[in-house]
Amino acid sequence: MNQVVIGKKARKQLKKLPLHIVAKLQRWAEDIEEFGIKEIRKISGYHDEPLHGDRKNQRSIRLSKAYRALYIEYKNSIIIEIIEVNKHEY
Repeated sequence: MNQVVIGKKARKQLKKLPLHIVAKLQRWAEDIEEFGIKEIRKISGYHDEPLHGDRKNQRSIRLSKAYRALYIEYKNSIIIEIIEVNKHEY
């Protein structure tokens, strides 16, 4: 199955976020480790989508209307690295 790791930048950002956002990210990571990334992508509530431009090869999920997490799925599809959690600008 998959393993989710939190990058250094994301760990620092998580310390400043509301607890319900941190909890949702933890729930997402636990679901990835239990069911695998392919199954979790089917859950529409996360709005999992590939990014473009400078962020090509990265994906994002929505943690709320305002916050999203960015992650990289490495080619072996075993390790998912959360690289950033931020307030999304619309």
